[in-house]
Amino acid sequence: MDIKKRLYYILLVIFLVVLAGSSGYYILFGGKPKYMDCLYMTVISLTSVGYGEILEVTGNVPAQIFTMLLITFGMGIILYGISTLTAIIIEGELTGILRKNKMEKQIKKLINHYIVCGGGETGRHVVSELIKNREKVVLIEHLEDNIEKCGHIEGLLYIKGDATDDHNLITAGIDKAAGIVICLPSDKDTLYVTMTARMLNGNIRIISRMVDQALQPKLKKAGADSTVSPNFIGGLRMASEMLRPTVVDFLDSMLRSSQGHIRIGQLDIKKNSKAIGKKISDLELTDKFNLVVLGSRYQDREIHFNPPPSTVINEDLTIIIMGDVENIARAKEVF
Repeated sequence: MDIKKRLYYILLVIFLVVLAGSSGYYILFGGKPKYMDCLYMTVISLTSVGYGEILEVTGNVPAQIFTMLLITFGMGIILYGISTLTAIIIEGELTGILRKNKMEKQIKKLINHYIVCGGGETGRHVVSELIKNREKVVLIEHLEDNIEKCGHIEGLLYIKGDATDDHNLITAGIDKAAGIVICLPSDKDTLYVTMTARMLNGNIRIISRMVDQALQPKLKKAGADSTVSPNFIGGLRMASEMLRPTVVDFLDSMLRSSQGHIRIGQLDIKKNSKAIGKKISDLELTDKFNLVVLGSRYQDREIHFNPPPSTVINEDLTIIIMGDVENIARAKEVF
């Protein structure tokens, strides 16, 4: 039984026992005593505090029989409830509920965050990389083992549940999320979540993992902005290790640099940005932010590598930069 249901069940049973005891006394004494006195008599009987009789039970055979039954069965129920609550606290389940509620409140406040469905071998690295880039992330994972393996990632928010359940996507704030990465082991589940995510948020960016590359057209039609095949990427990586090992070492060094978290990022110039109308050189990305400009692109056009400093910045321009994640984040805030 779910922990919340167990708690509600225990509290309900205790409430019913107290209610039955109070009402029983009230009926046995013909409705003459105050109901509060009947409630008080029930509580001191069940707890065996021995304060004395508030109602005249002695000499009243029906009341005496009722009291004995109430103490015998009622106390057993009360003790069972207390032992169950104690076990829940000792086992840490109550702490888990409080942590879950706190986490859900934090998730409700998120805007423009990222959702990762699946915390397995692929999803774990996705979550880690997003958080290293100072992004807000919510993981949806139903396996406790995978959640524990992601536990070392500082600042991780998660929802324990099935990503194919629409309720979990809504709880993760998909309507306010900037993107969702779907790393589920089943291609069928990936297709379903892709379609659901697009229905729940028409503007969200969707990246879907696939095992069978033949699924790509279906994922695209379902709403995926981009698809990734680990087998295909792994094959390219192995070929690159053979043909251009120095380049691969350079890219790897960015991920494992001892001088900080070096990454290739992008500045998306949107409407009302203070960068519009200026030249790339006017942004002083190198002098102020210690960033290297690698390229630029307008929406879906071809990437322009090493754009001239005199390039005028207009709306919908994306500037590709490289540098420390902290400096990239500062540049994003400014521009």
